[in-house]
Amino acid sequence: MKIGTLLLAFLLPILPVWAQVQEPLDLEKALQLGLENNLQVKIGVENRNLRELDKKIAAGSLFMPTLNANYLRTFATEDVTQTFVSDPKNPRQIDAAKSKNKAYSFVGIYGFRPESLLTMRRLGVLEEISDLDAKVIVENTVAGISTAYYRLILELQRLKVLQQTLFLSKARLDISQAQYELGGAGKRDYLAAQVDYNGDSSLLMTQYQVIQNARVNLNELLAADPDTNFLIQDSTITIGDRLALDSLYESAFLENKQLLVNQRNNNEAFLRIRELQASRLPGINLNSSFNNSVFNSDAGFLIQNERQGLNYGGTITFNLFSGLTLNRRIQSAKVNQRIQDYSLEQYEIQLKSDIQRAYNTYENNLGLLSIEQTNYQVAKENSEIALERFRLGIASYLEFRDAQVNLLSAENRLITSIFQIKQQEIELLRLSGKIFFTSSLEDFEVPAN
Repeated sequence: MKIGTLLLAFLLPILPVWAQVQEPLDLEKALQLGLENNLQVKIGVENRNLRELDKKIAAGSLFMPTLNANYLRTFATEDVTQTFVSDPKNPRQIDAAKSKNKAYSFVGIYGFRPESLLTMRRLGVLEEISDLDAKVIVENTVAGISTAYYRLILELQRLKVLQQTLFLSKARLDISQAQYELGGAGKRDYLAAQVDYNGDSSLLMTQYQVIQNARVNLNELLAADPDTNFLIQDSTITIGDRLALDSLYESAFLENKQLLVNQRNNNEAFLRIRELQASRLPGINLNSSFNNSVFNSDAGFLIQNERQGLNYGGTITFNLFSGLTLNRRIQSAKVNQRIQDYSLEQYEIQLKSDIQRAYNTYENNLGLLSIEQTNYQVAKENSEIALERFRLGIASYLEFRDAQVNLLSAENRLITSIFQIKQQEIELLRLSGKIFFTSSLEDFEVPAN
C-alpha cells in the first residue's frame, strides 16, 4: 500500500473532528469559560459561602437572645381521702375527684461571655481564609488554562513545522524518483528518500494525536466535553514585558494568596489562644419570663388557683475548676500556634525558592531565544540551498537530509523556547499574585446557584 493511502487511512477517523464547525476561542474567552464552568472553582466558592454562613449562625447564637413559649395542659382523676385538724376522726372521702391545670409562659434569656468577641474575630479570620482559598483555586485555574492554551498553540506550531518537513521530504522523494527513473541516480538514493518520507509521515501522524490530547486537556479545564473542537484564533505565543526579580519578590509577599492563607492561619491560632484564655472570665446570663397558670380541683381548700406575673433576674457564672481541661486546651492551642509559625516561615522560604527557580529558567530561556532565532535563520537558509543543490544534482541526499533535520530541530527549539518563556512567565505571575493583572477577569466571581 502506498504511503499516501496509509496516511489517508490514518487521518480518516480524525478528519470528521477537524471538519466540524469550530467555535472561535482566544485566551480571554477560555479563561471566562473556565472560571464559569470549572467545578473546582465552584467548589471553592461554595466553601467560601459555607464559611460565611457559619459566621452568621455563630453571630446569632452568641449575641442574640433566645425566646421560648411554653404551654401546659394537664388533667387528673383521683380518689382523695382528706383528714382535717379540726375533725381528725371524720376524714373526708372524695371519689373520682377531678383536677386540671393550665399554664403558659414566655421565657427570654440573654447570655454573654467575654470570649464571644474573640470567637467572632476568629470566625471572621476563618471566613477570610476560605475566601483566599477560593482565590487560590481561581488563580491556579487561570494559570492551568493559560498554560494548556499556549501548549495547544505550541503543538499546532509543531504541526506546521512537521508539515513543512514532510513537504520537503516529498520534494526530495519526487526528485530522487525522477533521477532514478531517468538513470541519473541509483535505487539506493530513491529508497533512502522513501524511508525518510515515511518517517516524517509517521511523525506527522503522531503530532495529530498529540494535538488531540492537548485539546482534551484544555477542554477538561474548561469543563467542556472532551471532543469539543475550539478554533484557536492565536497562531503565535506573545511574550510579555521582561519581569524583574525584585518586583516579583515584593509583589509575592504582598499578594500571594497562599502566603496570605498561611498568615491568616497564624492569626487564627493566636486568636484561639486568646479565646480560650478569655473563657476563664465570668459570664453573665439575664433572664425574664411571663407566667400564667390556672389550677382547678374538686378536692382541697382551693377550688381554683390562678397566678400570673413577670419574673426577671440574672446570674453570673465563674468556672472554678474543670479538671484542668481548659489548661490542656490552652496548651494545645499554643502548640498549634508554634506549628503555624513554622508553617508560615517554611512557606516564605518555599515561595522565594519557587520564584528564584522559575526566574532562573525564565532568564535562561530569554538568553537562548536570540541564539535560537539566529540559528533558525541559518538553518532555514542552509535548507533552501541544500534543496536547490540536490535538485541540481550537485549535493548528496545525506547533505540534504542533514540540512532538513537541522532545520526541523532549530525550529522546534525556537518555538519550544518561546513556550517555556511564556510558561515561566505565567508561573511567576501566579507566584507573585499578579496573574489577574494580565486579563480583564480580576474581579470575576462565580455566580451562586
